[in-house]
Amino acid sequence: MPLFPIIVVAGVLGLVCGAFVNIFMLRTPDGLRFTAGRRKCVTCARPMHAKDHFPLVSYLVLQAKCRACKTVIPWQYPVLEIAMMLLFMGFAYQIVTQDSNIPYFARDASDAMGLFLRNGLLAMLLLPIFMFDYRASIIPDRLSVPAMIIALSLNAVMGVDPLTMLLGGFLLGSFFAVQYIASRGTWVGGGDIRLAMVMGFLLGPELGIFALLTAYAIGAILGIYLIFFRRRDLRSHVPFGTFMVIGTIIALFFGNSVVSWYFGLLG
Repeated sequence: MPLFPIIVVAGVLGLVCGAFVNIFMLRTPDGLRFTAGRRKCVTCARPMHAKDHFPLVSYLVLQAKCRACKTVIPWQYPVLEIAMMLLFMGFAYQIVTQDSNIPYFARDASDAMGLFLRNGLLAMLLLPIFMFDYRASIIPDRLSVPAMIIALSLNAVMGVDPLTMLLGGFLLGSFFAVQYIASRGTWVGGGDIRLAMVMGFLLGPELGIFALLTAYAIGAILGIYLIFFRRRDLRSHVPFGTFMVIGTIIALFFGNSVVSWYFGLLG
């Protein structure tokens, strides 16, 4: 199959899905539903014109400002759309080239579209989780619970061993549950437990642990940087769900090679 056209189509699809997720993220804090009407400016509350809904293009044409009140449009909108585009392109590249970094239990799946669908749907849930936790230290159940269901159901359709999924979810979820109980909810929250279960159900125990270690490593490096430059102190809250999402994405693209290399060192 020709690689370039597939990558381009996947990228366009990612932009569209990113725009859809932006609408969802705007409405979620207000308790609105998808059918609540046209997207509105968060400052003047005027409905956006239909021609201002084109992913990324509208942001550039409007020069990052609302057409009506000229308020600066938050950076999260174009960044999320670009991130979704790049993820979709990466997922497509993996499948078309049969990249060895596709998790071991999905590499032999006969239906490549099933794998792309799984990764795409989860990306549409994981990136909003990243944004919500980064901005408000919240991991909404309306995002994490569907992510668990998607990871379990689509992995099962692709022939993943149910015990592999359940073991991964149990190990990672228990790790955070113990911390939650020991600290009475001060170290981690319930949302962290459910996100950890998503990671385990999606990646299995080996790649799930790799994703978790990666999240801790990135969090530690960034924390040291912020403390060194006095932007945070040791008592500052860290939205760890953001690092868990990053660790999960890194595991999807590179985890299998790293884990295989590590076990190779062990003989």
